[in-house]
Amino acid sequence: MEGNHLFTTNKALRFGMLIVLLFLIIFLGSKVSFVFRPIIALIEVVAIPLLLSVFFYYLLRPLVKLMEKYKVNRTLAILIIYVIFALAIVWFITSKWPVLYGQLISFLDNIPSLLSSVGEQINELEKNGFLASLFPANESNGLSSITNYLNKGFSFMSNYLGGLFSFVSNFTIILFTFPILLFFMLKEGEKFGNILVRATPNRYQNDSREIVTGIDHMLSGFIVGRVIVNLSLGVLMYIGFLIIGLPYAFLLTVISVIANFIPFVGAILSAIPIVIVGLTQSPATAIWSLVIILVAQQVQDNLIAPYVFGKKLDIHPLTTVILVLAAGNIGGIIAMIVIIPVYMMLKIIAVRVFSLFFKEKWMKL
Repeated sequence: MEGNHLFTTNKALRFGMLIVLLFLIIFLGSKVSFVFRPIIALIEVVAIPLLLSVFFYYLLRPLVKLMEKYKVNRTLAILIIYVIFALAIVWFITSKWPVLYGQLISFLDNIPSLLSSVGEQINELEKNGFLASLFPANESNGLSSITNYLNKGFSFMSNYLGGLFSFVSNFTIILFTFPILLFFMLKEGEKFGNILVRATPNRYQNDSREIVTGIDHMLSGFIVGRVIVNLSLGVLMYIGFLIIGLPYAFLLTVISVIANFIPFVGAILSAIPIVIVGLTQSPATAIWSLVIILVAQQVQDNLIAPYVFGKKLDIHPLTTVILVLAAGNIGGIIAMIVIIPVYMMLKIIAVRVFSLFFKEKWMKL
């Protein structure tokens, strides 16, 4: 009994020393942070092409495997996909990009007139007594508050859209590395998992192989499913916007599709400019815009997403909201987009590690 007690005490001391050592390393690292700046700069440069490569790797890998089934050499299959992809980009640049870019420039140029139209609609609602029912008579600053919020909203939208396009143009040279990374991923992507498995001790290789396979299937299902779900949502919204005659329908739909890669928060962020633009036409257009968004979201959440994902995304909505908000506060939009797959990867690893090393001891406590 005494020997077991001493063993437990020594184990606790070693664990405590490990925690102290970890905090000491973090503290010393913060004092010499300048040493890591070149590494951080390199990571920032490589991060975007690498994330794009991983995204398109899981998106295009099923096509490569399908072509291999028909006895097409993998390298040739990748080159064929690249040619098709290049033709699709040329088609988009020649047919859709002028419309999208034209709507963007028109939207940015017409922000003052859009604000004026929104102000006129608000004044009209005030005359009709609609806003009087929402704001008590003693709260005379209600309308000015709405106007201020709308001004801030339009300023944010214009700065965000302008920053987005300047961001893409500034990273054009870096993005040229993306096709090269993607080519080698499509050609030899499966080897990376085998390298990770062989790096583990022999007794744990079966478990590590299950972890790698689980992460691979999760990322594949998540990325392909998210693209299908978001494109379906975009089609539904675009059709609805065309029916009600919403200005900048194509631009607002593209923004919504991109924003919906951010769970929960993206849907809210994309809905705000749509409703505001609808309000520049009339209150009825704003209401119908909101109805279209809600209906499309319900179709996505209750019909399309369950069919595409099934029960693969076993994440509580509250957990998703907390993760997305925390990631946005720490790392911005990119972190909000990648936080869910990163969380799912860590969850797969944690469940397997707990099962291997801690489950039996935990059950005996």
